[in-house]
Amino acid sequence: MTLAHLLVRQARQRPESPAILRGSALHATHGEWAARSAGLAQRLREAGLAEGDRVLLFAHNHPRYLEALWGIWWAGMVAVPVNAKLHPREVEWIVANSGARWGFVTADVAPEPLGGLERQVALDSPDADGLLAPTPDALAVPVAGRQLGDVAWLFYTSGTTGRPKGVMLTHRNLMTMGLGYFVDVDPVAQGDAIAYAAPISHGAGIYAIPHLMAGARHVVPASGGVDPAELFALGREVGALSLFAAPTIVGRLVDHAQAAGLSQDDCAHSFKTIVYGGAPMYVADIQRALRVMGPRFVQIYGQGETPMTGTVLSRADLADTAHPRYLERIAGVGVAQTPVRVRVTDSQGRDLPLGEVGEVLVQGDTVMAGYWQNPEATAAAIQHGWLFTGDMGTLDADGYLTLKDRSKDLIISGGSNIYPREVEEALLTLAGVAEVAVVGQPDAEWGENVVAFVVAQAGSALDEATLDAHCLARIARFKRPKRYVFVSNLPKNNYGKVLKTELRQRLADVPR
Repeated sequence: MTLAHLLVRQARQRPESPAILRGSALHATHGEWAARSAGLAQRLREAGLAEGDRVLLFAHNHPRYLEALWGIWWAGMVAVPVNAKLHPREVEWIVANSGARWGFVTADVAPEPLGGLERQVALDSPDADGLLAPTPDALAVPVAGRQLGDVAWLFYTSGTTGRPKGVMLTHRNLMTMGLGYFVDVDPVAQGDAIAYAAPISHGAGIYAIPHLMAGARHVVPASGGVDPAELFALGREVGALSLFAAPTIVGRLVDHAQAAGLSQDDCAHSFKTIVYGGAPMYVADIQRALRVMGPRFVQIYGQGETPMTGTVLSRADLADTAHPRYLERIAGVGVAQTPVRVRVTDSQGRDLPLGEVGEVLVQGDTVMAGYWQNPEATAAAIQHGWLFTGDMGTLDADGYLTLKDRSKDLIISGGSNIYPREVEEALLTLAGVAEVAVVGQPDAEWGENVVAFVVAQAGSALDEATLDAHCLARIARFKRPKRYVFVSNLPKNNYGKVLKTELRQRLADVPR
């Protein structure tokens, strides 16, 4: 049993049902999707690729992305989906490290041949037309005899602290995630629609798995990305959408709804469920989102190493405003999802008392098989069956997890621990602050000083004195920033996560 069998099942049971849409236009039924993926699998084999070979996907969102992905799995090969914002030279390093033989690309991100590939195929090209041409009898093309424990998806981490590591995700990891989605995140019915506004190469694409399990529709916006007006209109046209979104995307959707004067009922016609994660969602931001768009949000916490599966803050939790610890709960990331266990421990893996800050550990069938060709990093990350996430957090008596920060983002100043998120939360309650990111700057006397990078809202008049007074009224004096840096925007990756490594580098490059 592999992920390819999910497509076989839908092609058998409902071959004429709509499966992939480009905008509101039908791109493929489940039967057509299977015929194209089976055709690709057949041609990959005929070209001499073998089970277990790696195939690169370096592309912006495209309907053929899903067909190529399932064709790779049908052939028993390993998909290597890559961040479309990477530089081609960075991708060539991944090609060399993974040993990828073929690559499927979009011409906008790879206009020239990538070094190391035997063959490069642009998804919008006659070459792709031929490779993805439907085979007359898809179900007669044998699905490779891979096992649940075999690697399906080789996901390269962002590499913000050095060379990226290849996370080996197995068919079991991804199948477990998909089944858990229905229990913990959101029920899915046949005919529901998931939209891929965020990159298919990351979490949004992983959510294709539960939606294929349910026979839902997969909608790639015509723009291939995040255009709030397009998404609202698309939901009204094809039916209320589900999607995975980083908090920055949620903010853009809320901004649009507010600017357009849309009611919660209007929003419900466009969106069924918005699952958010991948970066901190601040309390003020989720409260605003709920107020403007209504109860259509669910938060998940996971990592590439345990894809989309760690904890969940449910729709019901987000709606339970009468709960005495409501604000604490929505500042956190919820309870352990069904397929996993979650602990908070000290550096030796010993459980800490409730409320104490430690490292978050996860155990379960979604945890990766390890890092590709990197046994040392694997041994450091997985100990006694538990994934050491590198995230710091606390658990309460009800099992709710609150994240503080990545362990590498912790600031130690004068011997005291300072969690940037706490400072960021305080600053974001000040009118006129649009975004903020807090990092530590090395200091000979204190060890580190707290520095806040602040993006002001258009037309606001912020100054350091105002920011400092606001912090002093809300957090301990030793936690307040020693320096404020006003910037027009914060550097982010293609998933909306602030690149704090880059901010720290800016501080290192500028004399104090």
